[in-house]
Amino acid sequence: MAQLFDVHPDNPQIRLLRQAAALLEKGGVVAVPTDSSYALVCHLDDKAAADKMRSIRGVDDKHHLTLLCRDLAELASYARVDNRQYRLLKAATPGPWTFILEATKEVPRRVSHPSRKTIGLRVPEHPVLHELLAQHSGGPLLATTLIPAGETDPLNDAQEIRERYQHQLAAVIDAGACPLEPTTVIDLSGDVPEVLRRGRGDPAELGL
Repeated sequence: MAQLFDVHPDNPQIRLLRQAAALLEKGGVVAVPTDSSYALVCHLDDKAAADKMRSIRGVDDKHHLTLLCRDLAELASYARVDNRQYRLLKAATPGPWTFILEATKEVPRRVSHPSRKTIGLRVPEHPVLHELLAQHSGGPLLATTLIPAGETDPLNDAQEIRERYQHQLAAVIDAGACPLEPTTVIDLSGDVPEVLRRGRGDPAELGL
């Protein structure tokens, strides 16, 4: 049975997020609120947890997973970023954006795109998730939007998430409803930025 952590959306209880972080360290998959929708997260270096996350989503290894980073400095450790890309990232983060970038050697090959060697990265803007990242000692969290297999819309209710995945998740962090739009995905791995998915972030804000 997945644990349910009921936390304040703006001032989350640190002790509860420490408990959630401990479950991640033990290989658990946790459903968390973000600034775009609920997401599934796990420890970056845990292959079994990443496989479970993909199974819940119903996606294969060609589906880009995302690294949730504390800030741009951490992001730059896991992706190759030139000056042009950095300026765009600085303008967009933190916020509801996912950027596809070339992965560094810090990213396990099994979680980057198998042929392109790219990875999704983002710096979220949600107090609960930001604090969870602070309590998690293992670097960025590996994540994917919580869209059920065969469906198109992300889930937004923590109680429903727990009921549907009570035997697959270690925990659900309930901080109330999130926006129902996923992130805007921008591919920065080529010569020209390409908007792959329009979501909550407006590409016009970045001149795209």
